[in-house]
Amino acid sequence: MSEAQIASLDQIDLFASLTPEERATIVRQCRWRRYKEDEQIIDHLSDTRDACLVVEGRVRVVMFSMSGREISFDDVSAGGYMGELSALDGGRRSATVIALTDTLIAFVPPRLFQEIVTTHPRVALIVMQRMAAVIRNATGRIMDLSTLGANNRVHAEIVRLAKPGLRPDNTAEITPIPVHGDIASRVSTTRETVARVLSDLARSGLVERRGHTLVVKDYTRLVDMVEEVRGE
Repeated sequence: MSEAQIASLDQIDLFASLTPEERATIVRQCRWRRYKEDEQIIDHLSDTRDACLVVEGRVRVVMFSMSGREISFDDVSAGGYMGELSALDGGRRSATVIALTDTLIAFVPPRLFQEIVTTHPRVALIVMQRMAAVIRNATGRIMDLSTLGANNRVHAEIVRLAKPGLRPDNTAEITPIPVHGDIASRVSTTRETVARVLSDLARSGLVERRGHTLVVKDYTRLVDMVEEVRGE
């Protein structure tokens, strides 16, 4: 166990409430592994059970259709975690996880993860809040797939990406500019559709590319476009 490994858990939001001694205990029981870009970390339906802490890098949670089409669910950056479902319920992996960049993962054995959750209420609350967010997001995506056309699903995804960068003047920034293929994977459409929709939004003055940033120039209007179709 190195000092660097102990310090690396300081950035894991899930364990922010633990003492340095408690984090050091976790470090001693973790398995550490580095992954290259595009390397698979977790395989869908595999029997592994560890919770996974993203110490360095960024990963993507995906599934693949029978035809090989990628469906993207979430990106997890350094400081985040995934794999908690199998660690808690002992079931098979619910998705595949792939490294988007060179990534360092600390694998927490399931029994240790369960012990941490049951003995530290703050950690348990964070896990429950994250699960609640996943359920809310999944419900929203199911509704979007059921009620929105492809163009409107792209609009909804741009709204979701822009929300963290919303400013008081009703503009928002998305940095870096999202890759067309990533948006297509999230909303079950094609890259060509995403490119066309973004071009239409640019021509109408709703979005503008500035360097590596996509600027939403009227966030409220974009939200209204989605909600009008949803009937909200």
